[in-house]
Amino acid sequence: MDKEEGALFPKIPLDEWIESLVDFLKEYLKVVFDGVSTFLEFLTENFVTALEFLPAIALIVIIALLAWWAVNWKLGLFALIGLAFINNLGYWPELMETVSLVVISVIISMIIGVPIGIWMSQKSSLQTIITPILDFMQTMPAFVYLIPAVVFFSLGMVPGVVATIIFSMPPTVRMTNLGIRQVDAELIEAADAFGSTTGQRLAKVQIPLAQPTIMAGINQTIMLSLSMVVIASMVGAPGLGTVVYRAITQVTVGVGFEGGICLVILAMLLDRFTQGINK
Repeated sequence: MDKEEGALFPKIPLDEWIESLVDFLKEYLKVVFDGVSTFLEFLTENFVTALEFLPAIALIVIIALLAWWAVNWKLGLFALIGLAFINNLGYWPELMETVSLVVISVIISMIIGVPIGIWMSQKSSLQTIITPILDFMQTMPAFVYLIPAVVFFSLGMVPGVVATIIFSMPPTVRMTNLGIRQVDAELIEAADAFGSTTGQRLAKVQIPLAQPTIMAGINQTIMLSLSMVVIASMVGAPGLGTVVYRAITQVTVGVGFEGGICLVILAMLLDRFTQGINK
């Protein structure tokens, strides 16, 4: 029965089509990929250098004071103790590399994702087109993104950043679109009645009211970026993910636990920080 089905329905050569597409992109868009790689490498290297400019203790105190000022004293105390604990374990350089990967990925995701979400909120036809693409991006296993990232950008931090951006961007796009669409129609009608243009209505009514929802999407993007840290280490992205990945390959449970608890502390700090700013 299987042979008959195989004869009646030959295998679609999807893998060959994808390989041909990749070869085409590598040949005709090599300059673009090289430019993106150079730009991201410049950003990451300089960001890590900037973070490592100050001594670890000084930076820990600054972050703790910033968390206290922006949110509350409890988060400031948690930041002080948590970051000092990571520094004590000896993973401060890896933490800075991880922060660099996450921050750059999230910023680029916001720069790309928020405008797309705003555009989707204004055009239902565009939402119909982009929503399946976002579904595809979110349901595709994260490991799969590493393959084209390595093919186009070699090994290192850059493919990790690219894979993280693709994997973590959908929540920002979705929540931006959702937040703007949920703004009360009566408020929009009132803005139109006063003669507001589309840009004025967006800037002064819809986006400010949608800010909590947009920030919730950005928070999800941050968490997804952190979840990609360990996976990105498989293609040479440095940071705490490398510590965990090395522990897996060498079966060193203690080192793996140390790397994992450092990631948990960073995730909790970023999550509480963004939630506090949103409130």
